[in-house]
Amino acid sequence: MSDRFEIQDLMVGYCYAVDNKDFDALDGYFTDDAVIDYSEMVGVKGSLADIKSFLAASLGPVPMSQHAVSTTQYSFDGDRCETRSVCTNPMVVPGDDGQPQTIFFGLWYIHQFRRTQNGWRISGLYEKKCYNHNLPEHIKAMAR
Repeated sequence: MSDRFEIQDLMVGYCYAVDNKDFDALDGYFTDDAVIDYSEMVGVKGSLADIKSFLAASLGPVPMSQHAVSTTQYSFDGDRCETRSVCTNPMVVPGDDGQPQTIFFGLWYIHQFRRTQNGWRISGLYEKKCYNHNLPEHIKAMAR
């Protein structure tokens, strides 16, 4: 159970770091060789450094977001684990008219974890698209 709690804390920490725009905090959650794959959601895949730069640029105009993870399945294999979690992500973004607009993304987080000398860390993250709602045109173009 302690492994599950440590892994859950990593997922939650990731969500809070992104929502708080504290992208440097992500360094404490991922392995140095992690691959983060947002290609299905927004067409980007890369190293942690690549993704931190992407997040800083893309979430800059987003005043509020709230990632919530739930119903996680765990599959352990020694010092490795894969999880699948539901993520619901409402965000307030500038609409096409410039006014705040609330949008919604539903997705699954597929995480790979590896036990390191510093405890469990995320070694891979894949975002699998489920749905979106109320996207302005400028965000629809990214989410295709």
